[in-house]
Amino acid sequence: MARVLLILPTGTYRAPDFLAAAGVLGVEVVVASEHRQALSGAMGDRALVVSLRRPEAAADAIEALHRRTPLDGIVAVDDDGQPAAAAACARIGLRCNPPEAVAATRDKARMRQALAAAGVPQAEYRVAEVGDDVAALASEVGLPCVVKPVSLSGSRGVIRADDAHAAEAAARRIRAILGCAGEDADGPLLVERYVPGAEVAVEGLLRAGRLELLAVFDKPDPLEGPYFEETIYVTPSRHGDAALRRIERLTQAAADALGLREGPIHAELRLDGERTTLLELAARSIGGLCSRALRFGAGGSLEQLILRHALGLGLDDLRRESAASGVMMLPIARAGVLVAVRGREEALAVPGIVGLETTVVPGREVVPLPEGDRYLGFLFARAGTPGEVELALREAHSRLDIDIQALAATGSV
Repeated sequence: MARVLLILPTGTYRAPDFLAAAGVLGVEVVVASEHRQALSGAMGDRALVVSLRRPEAAADAIEALHRRTPLDGIVAVDDDGQPAAAAACARIGLRCNPPEAVAATRDKARMRQALAAAGVPQAEYRVAEVGDDVAALASEVGLPCVVKPVSLSGSRGVIRADDAHAAEAAARRIRAILGCAGEDADGPLLVERYVPGAEVAVEGLLRAGRLELLAVFDKPDPLEGPYFEETIYVTPSRHGDAALRRIERLTQAAADALGLREGPIHAELRLDGERTTLLELAARSIGGLCSRALRFGAGGSLEQLILRHALGLGLDDLRRESAASGVMMLPIARAGVLVAVRGREEALAVPGIVGLETTVVPGREVVPLPEGDRYLGFLFARAGTPGEVELALREAHSRLDIDIQALAATGSV
């Protein structure tokens, strides 16, 4: 029986889907995470406690485990586990990305530098160190601009500024967000020229450096700022064949520039007429529960594809299902305490809606972007066309009554 180590950050949404995929494949699973209590009930002795903030130490523990009971593959399901997975795979000799390539995807300044060196089309940018004149840097790259941390993900801390003064204010706010997130509040920030156009997300799999394009998602809601909360993803893309070829070529070029070779990637790009620009690329698959919008071959999940690749089990059919599909990440409209999400049955009754998962329990404080780091849940739809999927998601969302109670004046988020 093949044996895989899954690196599951404690706060990930994705553990059930990867464990289910392993079950379908008949694969033995060992789970590595920061806290044993999060694992012991389900995993027993097949649980390894590691510090994801110390990837080399985590790799030491994984290597020691491998010597006792060999592993056939290692998969980090989210961003936080990628450095440890790459370090451990490199030592053990398993299929993986080079650690330096993974490090470049985890630091947006390093990513920009690598893409620039390879001539990959991207936004004009400057790196703002603590104490730098952010207003001047914003003027250099051109306004409007986007200020963002070099770490964090999911649009957290990403703010559009339309003038130099707003860029300075955005930088101060982002440094406060970094401090609350346990990151270095005095670390570098990116100041980038705002890139207009329609945004798409690419889901792909690298095999020996070659990109297998799995899906291109359209994002029909405009992402123009000041914050960049994603909502609806729909596939297949409604962009034409020429645009899709440009998307694929640019994603491959970005992966090459970063030195990525193996495993899933998730990229964000913008299309403005004939111009295609890479925003970011991560060495992981799509986040949250969004992968549930994808099925391949005879109904296999994205997680099954990822595990099969990591374990060298073969990939016979990478074709996405013929039906259109999509997901809506339920936005948080305002800060407060979630009281209830009502209208579930009404939303599920919309033709085309195939699932609704809420991921925040009532009574929990919720925070919108740019400070927030999660969504309320996920709506899923399937239909004959992308347009029908989009309409179903919008109608279902309109039937939900999301009750968020404002915090008392003395409260804090």
